[in-house]
Amino acid sequence: MTEGKPKVTLIGANLAKTGVEFIYEGELPECVPCRVRHACNNLQAGRKYRITGVRTSSRHECIVHLGGTLAIDVVESPIVALISSDMAIVNSKVQFEFSCSKADCRSRDLCRPEGIIEGEKYIVGEILGNAPDVCLKGRALKLVELRST
Repeated sequence: MTEGKPKVTLIGANLAKTGVEFIYEGELPECVPCRVRHACNNLQAGRKYRITGVRTSSRHECIVHLGGTLAIDVVESPIVALISSDMAIVNSKVQFEFSCSKADCRSRDLCRPEGIIEGEKYIVGEILGNAPDVCLKGRALKLVELRST
């Protein structure tokens, strides 16, 4: 799967390691008075990102992160999810909906993966195979990688 253009942001120095994935949750109230808050909060809330580079020479003081922050390069991470088999077509656009509310489903984390924003459109990347478990609603599902449009 192709990666998008890296974006520069700030993260806690203790978290700044190449390869680490995280979901950006949004700006904290403690960030409001900070002079570099826009550099920390330039990602889209709810999306999953992967650190591709760490700029160790760019440490900033921070009241949220012990040890300050470092500049990092990030790209949006593909998200592994289960979607309907008829929508699992490489390079097609799909609108992701959380259509199952069965709490006892063993595939719940794949049907409702972190980093997916309900109602947003995604591009089907690689098709990874069939669902690891039988769907409790009887649907035919495929395991795929999704990326933002």
